Amino acid sequence: MNLAHADVPDERMRNLNGAAARPDGQFVLYWMTAARRTGFNFGLQRAVDLSLSLRKPLLVLEALRCDYPFASERLHAFVLQGMCDQRRAFERAGVTYFPFVERERGEGKGLLESLGRHACCVVADDSPAFFLPRVLSAAASKLGVALEAVDSVGLLPLAAAPQVFPTAYAFRRFLQKTLRPHLLPFPRPEPLARLVGHDGARIPEEVLRRWPAATDDMLAGRESTSLPIAHDVAPAGIPGGEREGRRRLERFVGKRLARYSEDRNQPELEGTSGLSPFLHFGHLSAHEVFSEVARSEGWSEDHTAQRATGSKEGWWGMGPCAEAFVDQLVTWRELGHNAAARMPGYTSFGSLPEWALRTLHKHASDARPVLYTPEELEGARTHDRLWNAAQRQLVREGRLHNYLRMLWGKKILEWSPSPRVALEVMLRLNDTYALDGRDPNSVSGILWCLGRYDRPWGPERPIFGTVRYMSSQNTARKVSVREYLRRYAE
Repeated sequence: MNLAHADVPDERMRNLNGAAARPDGQFVLYWMTAARRTGFNFGLQRAVDLSLSLRKPLLVLEALRCDYPFASERLHAFVLQGMCDQRRAFERAGVTYFPFVERERGEGKGLLESLGRHACCVVADDSPAFFLPRVLSAAASKLGVALEAVDSVGLLPLAAAPQVFPTAYAFRRFLQKTLRPHLLPFPRPEPLARLVGHDGARIPEEVLRRWPAATDDMLAGRESTSLPIAHDVAPAGIPGGEREGRRRLERFVGKRLARYSEDRNQPELEGTSGLSPFLHFGHLSAHEVFSEVARSEGWSEDHTAQRATGSKEGWWGMGPCAEAFVDQLVTWRELGHNAAARMPGYTSFGSLPEWALRTLHKHASDARPVLYTPEELEGARTHDRLWNAAQRQLVREGRLHNYLRMLWGKKILEWSPSPRVALEVMLRLNDTYALDGRDPNSVSGILWCLGRYDRPWGPERPIFGTVRYMSSQNTARKVSVREYLRRYAE
């Protein structure tokens, strides 16, 4: 597979404040927020391009707040492990890296603005997820120098899909019509290689006095217990970072991809990729994941079909297992980001399709077989052994098996006093414990339980109406769960 690595495409870049670059600045500043990696990163690549064209050194700021929603030792540990990887990679390239970790809420306020006063320009990651759009908007209003946001989210630029799509089929058909001219060029695998031998930037002394860089102990997580974050959500045992993400990608492509279609829905097997947290935190790029799968398939751009049918199979010209995985990586993941970018309030109950809102409203007052409080659900204290096992996996490991996540959400709907409450509980539990919580793709999975990207299903049932129904009994008949139940017993 031959990939062209040219300049960052125009449709992936936005100037957020209309300001011009300042040629007499001390450095080009790359503000790393969503793409927390050194490879396959259009944002970093753009910053390197500007550094070379302006003949100014590059400074990379990666900050970690302590007041983000659901901040915990679990999420902090994953991000900090990635920051350790970044520091090593930037040191090897001779690029100045400024890791900043807040020790108290609001400590980082003013840091970006202060650095911006010394910068030629600021390059940031563009992402529609979580609170990042608000952060970018606030920064644009405060910086007196050009702030460029660069989209490195997926294979299709966010700007290339201006509308909302009601189903995965509709989005897949759009992708098949639209993606080919955007598929290549890819971001550079090692954009820092172009800066080897150049001088590093100097962080202004007044900045370091006010906002000291994170210490080795802080990046190693040895000071996390003193931070104002949730300490009852412990690290999940899955290490974060670019190196670990690549290790898991290599293992998946080499050992699991060939059986992906058969194994991915089996809770007792490790048949999924396990890459979702690394994609969520930007430790891995969708481009890199795709390129590894394509390489293993001997794929080239010429293999794609000419007709856009919307079918899950056949368009990519890969084997069935690879196509099934790429459909998850590209169609479903980027469909979630499309909703985040184009659908106001995309995590809200009111964002569900009209048919789902009608049927859920019609059955909102139906008698429930049993009601569980949010605390009982969080503690896996229900009568359903399989549901309890899935909840324990979420709490202990920071992940839910993909197939059981659907059942998990459906049962919360059945056991909650209303669909609105059910959605609130699902989002809170997922965002508190899942390493890929808060991600648009994760949100899609939760809203799917209430009808998003689905269609009406008959027969009409109490509570669910025509929203697709699932039961633990039917799930246990479809997939083997005996060992799973044993593994996640009390």
